[in-house]
Amino acid sequence: MSHYRRDSPLSRLNREAASRPVAVEPELLEFLGVCLRWSRESDGAFDVTVGPLMKTWGFFRDEGRVPGEQELADALAVVGYRHVVLDREAGTVRFDRPGVELDLGGIGKGYAVDRVVELLRRRGIASAVVNLGGSSVYGLGAPPGRAAWAVRIQDPADPGKIALTVKLRDRALSVSGGYARFFERDGVTYAHIMDPRTGRPVQGVLSVAILCDSATDGDALDNVLFVKGLEAGRARLRRVTGAEALFFLPKPGGRWSLVRVGP
Repeated sequence: MSHYRRDSPLSRLNREAASRPVAVEPELLEFLGVCLRWSRESDGAFDVTVGPLMKTWGFFRDEGRVPGEQELADALAVVGYRHVVLDREAGTVRFDRPGVELDLGGIGKGYAVDRVVELLRRRGIASAVVNLGGSSVYGLGAPPGRAAWAVRIQDPADPGKIALTVKLRDRALSVSGGYARFFERDGVTYAHIMDPRTGRPVQGVLSVAILCDSATDGDALDNVLFVKGLEAGRARLRRVTGAEALFFLPKPGGRWSLVRVGP
């Protein structure tokens, strides 16, 4: 599922699916179905075809650049989940135009965490933490003598500090933060989290943390709410049972405010 490794099935899709239907393994086909569902239900705020935009803005190789208007328009022309056609019966994927590229970076960690948790449960393991870089974490059961796992969330304005601690028991934490990858040009900070509808990095949000039952859903949802923002995100959050969102919003002087949404 890596688009950085040239020999991965996803990279093969990106190279060949515009010219013909490409057969993929059932697991990848099923997962792409989940990705497209999230794209549809978020009205494109989450979109796995964001790959061309990541390259245009220089985030693919961490170069950081501001594209010209025509270059941006060219990238937007090949971004859109509707360009991806799944044939479940044939087990194939195709793109309806050249230049479409899949990028699963916005949901892949959560899926990997859920798969590991599934494997642990099959082996009868009742207590564990699965942590992929702090941005996708699942607390399985609880540690001995405690009610839940205590997991820290990084301060979005200061990587050396902790913003707060949350408790996880059979629950996932997913965090989407602009502080993870960004660059500055002419006094403007551009973070790697894109609004696929406009083709531009999202402004006005530092990070969004999601607490919910599925790490996959949380990984997609933190991107959706990051893009949609606080008010529009409230309605979308209500559609995920039991989910809670933490919005870290910028304040003057490099500070932030915290808004909790959900149960």
